[in-house]
Amino acid sequence: MELSKRLYAVAGLVTEGASVADIGTDHGYIPIYLMQNQIASKAIAMDINGGPLERARMHIVGYGLKGKIETRLSDGLEALVPGEVDTMIAAGMGGGLIIRILEEGQEVVKSLRACILQPQSEVWKVRKYVLDHHMDIIDEDMVEEDGKFYPMMRVIHGESPRYAECEYIFGKRLLEKRNPVLERFLHRELDIREGIFKELNHHVGSESARFRMEEVRREIMIISRALGYYCIHPDA
Repeated sequence: MELSKRLYAVAGLVTEGASVADIGTDHGYIPIYLMQNQIASKAIAMDINGGPLERARMHIVGYGLKGKIETRLSDGLEALVPGEVDTMIAAGMGGGLIIRILEEGQEVVKSLRACILQPQSEVWKVRKYVLDHHMDIIDEDMVEEDGKFYPMMRVIHGESPRYAECEYIFGKRLLEKRNPVLERFLHRELDIREGIFKELNHHVGSESARFRMEEVRREIMIISRALGYYCIHPDA
């Protein structure tokens, strides 16, 4: 099973021997990969829709893993019993949906060792939610694929360190590791904001333009602070 760069990075946050529930499994590629490569000891592929779940079943059979990966129709963690698995994956969905899944499945989440989360939007809100709920982001990764940037995180129970604003937005662990993909993303975002700021300068007489300029100026400041992590010598 060959995974996309994004899914491969998500799978890379799963520890060897984990028992895994993949929420919103779609084609079932991650559970198949984890079982095929003997990374997971157990895998359950779950989805709210019957169509994707049927596709997952077909792929599971096609890869000779019938009876080794269970499929379940489930809205989030609804069909999972606390203690059945020690790791959940929620990848490729909006940040708001991931937060809802964690919130509605609190009893299951409490029984887990780790959550592997890859939100497609509102990533900072997901970070803030888990940190506000006595969980800690212990690892993060970020990949670029087809011109899009995908951050992901491994979350465990425990108190977290304090976060600066730019660390919520761009990822404390990514910044600490000086992740090169994040650096490219930051430079791209900085270029975009600086271009917007220059364009707004032509409309400085407009109140709405002045308001937007202040917003963009603040965004530039936050991105610049994040880029400051890359200016520190690794041995400092």
